[in-house]
Amino acid sequence: MTKDVSYVTTGSNIANAADIMKSLDVGIVPVCDNNQTPVGVITDRDIVLRSVAGNNTNQNVENVMSGNMVSVSPDADAHEAASLMAQNQIRRLPVVENNKIVGMLSLGDLANVNIHVDEAGQALSSISKPGNEMK
Repeated sequence: MTKDVSYVTTGSNIANAADIMKSLDVGIVPVCDNNQTPVGVITDRDIVLRSVAGNNTNQNVENVMSGNMVSVSPDADAHEAASLMAQNQIRRLPVVENNKIVGMLSLGDLANVNIHVDEAGQALSSISKPGNEMK
């Protein structure tokens, strides 16, 4: 997983999130409340579809973020993380410990650990096809 994850707060302007994405060359940034508790994520897709396409680029992160964040604890194993990614069709998984963001796990990270190659491939296949779940 990637540690030292940058995040924005719900009250941040979407430009702040876009600046972080640009500087880190990422497409997703965790969103935290004022207590630094993760409450969602904002993606480059969220910004484009919910802000730019609606010609309303002067919005707070809270108005365009994806809520109901799926996360994993740092103690989870690679199999559990791959299964969560497949079931929720996501390529990035925030890592949360004691209600604080401590890292971000990507599908690429899973490809570098000792899990079955087929399992990583099944996770990617499930993420890429709407409605499919990893079996």
